[in-house]
Amino acid sequence: MSELLFVGAGLGDEKDLSRRALEELRRVAEVFAEEYTAVFPTGTLDRLAAELGRPVERLTRREVEQPDRILERLAGGRDVAFLTPGDPFAATTHVALRLAVEEAGHTWRYLPAASVLTAAAGLLGLIHYRFGRTVTIPFPEPNFDPTSPWDSIGRNRVAGLHTLVLLDLHPSDGRFLRAEEALGMVDRLEGTPGALAGGESVGVVARVGQPSAQAWWGTVPELRALNFGPPMHALVVPAPELHFQEAAAVKRWRPA
Repeated sequence: MSELLFVGAGLGDEKDLSRRALEELRRVAEVFAEEYTAVFPTGTLDRLAAELGRPVERLTRREVEQPDRILERLAGGRDVAFLTPGDPFAATTHVALRLAVEEAGHTWRYLPAASVLTAAAGLLGLIHYRFGRTVTIPFPEPNFDPTSPWDSIGRNRVAGLHTLVLLDLHPSDGRFLRAEEALGMVDRLEGTPGALAGGESVGVVARVGQPSAQAWWGTVPELRALNFGPPMHALVVPAPELHFQEAAAVKRWRPA
């Protein structure tokens, strides 16, 4: 019986790994990493490999969802680490991997780390417990136009809750849905319960947890005119009313 160690790398580069995480990565026989749920800053995995003195093997989404490669290594009787951007169990595919490991008779451990699920609210200054269901906006594709993200945002707003809106990415193709594009879709809320009233503001965050992190707070027309820089981006569609502390906190992010 072997152990799979789920290691969160946080939102920055290899410097954000905890001391415990580095100790464990040095201990295990192999280190795998994925970059389909999010991406590491450029050069992170190469620098980490140099520090560990061994390769860090990148896995595709398919190799995580059908984890024969990981299970084969565990079957060899040696412990393995699985490194992810952010927090490992923010992604349902990683929970599925955990269950596959258990079914194969192995154990696992969890080293959590910072996630955009909490850091976006923290950067903007919004209250975490006022958030409803998180949604993801996919790339527009022919014959694929789901309404569920907008339905969830509307329901959150009717309930007086904020919504964290994650944006689709296809890192293998170098494609990242940008905040400017997503803001152009917000009019999907018009005419529905929870629609944005005229003059209401939304939030944008970019590269949360990295030295270049930035946030903006303004109306959709104001924000669509801006350049938010390199990915990754996310939106926050707020509740119709902000707490007075939230209102004070987001003022600093208004466009000049």
